Amino acid sequence: MKQTEVLLQPNPNARIEEFFYEKLDRKAPSRMNNPELLGQYMIDAGNEFGPGTAYGNALIKCGETQKQIGTADRELIQTSAINFLTPLRNFIEGDYKTITKERKLLQNKRLDLDAAKTRLKKAKVAEARAAQLNTSQPEENNIMIWAEEVTKSEQEVRITQSEFDRQAEITRLLLEGISSTHAHHLRCLNDFVEAQMTYYAQCYKYMLDLQKQLGSFPSIFLSNNNQSSSTPVQSVSTPSVLASASASLPSVSNSVVTSGISELKSSSGSRKARVLYDYDAANSSELSLLADEVITVYSIPGMDSDWLMGERGNQKGKVPITYLELLN
Repeated sequence: MKQTEVLLQPNPNARIEEFFYEKLDRKAPSRMNNPELLGQYMIDAGNEFGPGTAYGNALIKCGETQKQIGTADRELIQTSAINFLTPLRNFIEGDYKTITKERKLLQNKRLDLDAAKTRLKKAKVAEARAAQLNTSQPEENNIMIWAEEVTKSEQEVRITQSEFDRQAEITRLLLEGISSTHAHHLRCLNDFVEAQMTYYAQCYKYMLDLQKQLGSFPSIFLSNNNQSSSTPVQSVSTPSVLASASASLPSVSNSVVTSGISELKSSSGSRKARVLYDYDAANSSELSLLADEVITVYSIPGMDSDWLMGERGNQKGKVPITYLELLN
């Protein structure tokens, strides 16, 4: 829980401030996050250089994108706090404390029961010894004393046993509710992952759009010593950059390798392929993969368009094409 808070709000001072506002039941003041601050400074600097200049215009566009990322970051924090952190905190500070308290009380009841049973055992042993030595009037008095002690200890055991059984039932009922709590936390965890997925997808889209905009700018600028550079600056939006960015997402990677896959499926040959991500086989017909390993792949008639046959030594099985990069 604490590390999730650190992930969502890395600034410890801001976390402490939000904690105090929460305890005072007051709303924390709105503040700009780091991407929004960077974006605002870039926009201000771009306006000073002049929106009509290439550099000033580029700064403004970068600043606007940074502010979009800041807004997405704010939405991620808000969604994660509501759907993941709050239910987890409520359980830890509520039900979990109750369960811990009742379990500790159960342990104390068990110790009381063990102590009562030990006293009863000692009383019975002493009574038996006194009965064996019953040769005089004083010894008869001792037998009566120990008999009363045994009766008293038996009553104490019955009482402590009853209290232990009652506490054990309370604790059992509380612990049985943990399974439903786990199911609830699993849904919350899924919501947290979906919020992160949405956030990173938005950031990727914003940066891809920015890259395309910057790629449309003139590629020749003045150098630092105010002399015209004889070597054109490479455009930001190059195929190699897009290809490397695409390799990080299975859906984009699929479009990059489509032509090579089509050629492989239309032929009867095989190709070497590098594995992009780890993959666990779902059944015996599939082949598990490890990232960066190189395997041999080929197609067989009637196979699903999203799959190829893969071979690694004596092992072979179906592999998803989105996890592969064909090698020349």
